[in-house]
This record gives sequence, C-alpha cells and structure tokens, in this order.
Amino acid sequence: MLPLLARGRSAIWRLAHARLAAAPGQAVVAGAGVIASVALAVSMAIMVNSFRVSVDEWLAQVLPADLYVRASAASGSGYLDPPALVAIAATPGVARVETTRLVNLRLSDTEPLFSVLARPTQGNRGLPLVSGSMEPVAGDAEGLPPAWVSEAAADRHDLARGSRFELPLGGRMQAFRVAGVWRDYARQHGAALIERRDYVALTGDDRVNDAALLLEPGATPSAVAQALRERFGAEHITIALPGEIRALSLQIFDRTFLITYLMEAVAVVIGLFGIATTFAALAATRQGEFGMLRHLGFTRAEIGRLIATEGALTAGLGVIAGLAGGAAIARVLIEIINRQSFHWSMELAVPWSGLAIFAVCLVLLAALVARLAGRHAMRRSAVLAVKADW
Repeated sequence: MLPLLARGRSAIWRLAHARLAAAPGQAVVAGAGVIASVALAVSMAIMVNSFRVSVDEWLAQVLPADLYVRASAASGSGYLDPPALVAIAATPGVARVETTRLVNLRLSDTEPLFSVLARPTQGNRGLPLVSGSMEPVAGDAEGLPPAWVSEAAADRHDLARGSRFELPLGGRMQAFRVAGVWRDYARQHGAALIERRDYVALTGDDRVNDAALLLEPGATPSAVAQALRERFGAEHITIALPGEIRALSLQIFDRTFLITYLMEAVAVVIGLFGIATTFAALAATRQGEFGMLRHLGFTRAEIGRLIATEGALTAGLGVIAGLAGGAAIARVLIEIINRQSFHWSMELAVPWSGLAIFAVCLVLLAALVARLAGRHAMRRSAVLAVKADW
C-alpha cells in the first residue's frame, strides 16, 4: 500500500513516505500495537452492535401488543383469573386480549430450568421464527400437538422441525412434535411454546401470568391503562407499554456491555502508547537528520508536521489492517463463538459511521502523539545536531 501513498505532492508527505518505505520495520514495530488494539476494538464493536440491533429487532417482534398487563405480587395469587380477564376484555378501548402462561420446569435433575409458554399461536404474533413454520408438521402418524422451541432448546436437545420432544406437564411426560425454531434472547437455557388449548387440555391449568392487549382504533394506551388501574387498583396489577419494556431492556443491555466499551478504550490507549514510545525512541536517534533538514530550510514546525505525518501514515496502515482483522474476528464471534456459548443467533450489523469516526480520530490522535513524542528532538540546535554526527 505504500506505493499508493507516494502520490502526495508536498515535500513533507514525500519525506514521510520515503522514511517509511526505507525503514518498513520501524513502521511495523510502531503499527503492531495499533493493529492489535484496532482489531480488538473493531471486533467487539461489531459484535456488540450486531447483538444490540438484533435484540432491538427481536423486542419489536415479541412485543406486538399495545399494552401488557400482569398481576403484581400484592394481588395475592400472582395470576390473572378468569373474572379479571373478562373485566380486562370489557374495558373500553380493548379490542382483544391474548394471554400467556409461563411455567418453569426441569427436564432432568441435572439441567437448569426450562421455560414453557402457553398462548394462542394463530397468526404468528410475537414469535420470531428462524426455521420451520407455524403450521403443524403434516403427516404426523402419532398426531402429537405442535411445539415451537427456542434456538437454545434446539441446540441443547438436538431438535429440528419434525423432532419428537417430551415435556413433564400435568404430572407425566407429554410428547410434542417440533414445528419450528424461534429466536429467544430472554431464556438462555431454552424454552418451548405450545398452543394454550393444548396446555389446558393436558394439565387442567387455566391460570394466566400475562395479558397482551390489542386496542381499538382511536383508543390511547394511557387512557386504557388508567381505566384498568381504576378498575383493579394500581397496587394489584402491573401495566407496561411496549416502548417502556423495550427501552428498559436496552438500558440493561448497555449496562451489561459497558465493560466491553471500557476494553475498547483501553485497547486504543495501548495502541497510542506504542506509537508514542516508538516515535520518541526514533526521534532521539534522528536528531542529526532533523538538524540537516533545518540547514536545508525546514522550520521546527515543519519538522513537527513531518513527524506527525509519519505517525498518521503508520497509524493509518495499522488501522486498515486492524479493521480487516477485527471484521474477521467479529464474524467468528458472531457465527461460531456466540452460537456455541449462548445458543442463539444474531444478524450481522456493522456500525459503519462509528467505525469511520473511530478510524479518523485514531489516526489524528496518533499524529498528535507522534508529534508530542518527538518534540524534544526538535528543540535541539541544528548546528549541535549535525555536529554530533561528525
């Protein structure tokens, strides 16, 4: 890439390029830290941004309703009973109520808790499928009820569309036929969704944990929420807007991954420290060269710009290599490491504008650091600098 950079017309640019071309080993030493730090920062930035974008899109899919209601701890039972559901459905502005029953159970004594969700599945509302479909498997000789499993459940239990899957419900093992696999970032150890009618028929449990409310056209969520609080009492139910749930979830996500942002900052500081130490050492050995340039008419400011240009070129090459390396590492993190460790997939989302700003700022900072590192060598008298080489 250095030959491409030789097209600059200014004397300072040509001298900086000639220096790097004549001593590429020095550029490699100075740029190695930049490559490593940029690769680390870029890989983490792409991975975290991809995860955040995927979580944001997932939240938009799993929260399709206008309001979400659940019984609070002060309600006593912690469930929404049938009379409460009838009252919710009769609230002015409510068009439809969709209920969810959540049960946590163990598939074996050695496994963590597994979640089973029972709710109506018509229309595929709020279920981000990654494979399969909402239609039951055709030609099932056993006539098993369908179930849709999360990616974590599919990976842990080697499941796919058409697989037979058993769950301990109603005091005995109940068999289901897997109809699809869906993305779930909320339950890392696995989950299964079954039709509410099938769950009630198998267990006799008609309790409800949550209710999703779809409002009539023209109805406002705030007015309906106020009516529900007046009907049940604000201390007995918890009401949330999908936007509030989404914002809170993303806030938790950002706090969780704050350490990665700190790691990226530390990596950048390490890279800049490598630039500073390398150019400080090189400047100390180039005092004779700087003295000769002074005799040829260069000012101290121009020599400073020369050192800054060398630092920018070195960092620029390191940034380009680091961007490529970081992108490759990010792909491995997203496609392999993340899937094997957490059993969920995500979409690749590169923060192009953020990476561009990061690259430009790093090159400018490297130029400044190189300039400051060489300031001691520039202060020496031109005559003494040249005399020292005689």
